[in-house]
Amino acid sequence: MGLPSADELKGKWKQQVGAAKLAWGKLTEDELLQAEGREEKLAGLIQERYAITRDEAEKQVKDFLGKLK
Repeated sequence: MGLPSADELKGKWKQQVGAAKLAWGKLTEDELLQAEGREEKLAGLIQERYAITRDEAEKQVKDFLGKLK
């Protein structure tokens, strides 16, 4: 099972901002909207805000985005 395509993510992202806000409450809604489901940008924000490794941030993003399918 692969991740959704970039276009699929952009289409679903605004609907999922609330769920992302629950998952990563330290990120603002504006930051989440700007990320638009882009894996790298979202992982970077999470890594910075939560002071975790890049690998852990990417894992969290992949897990979350995988649930959007």
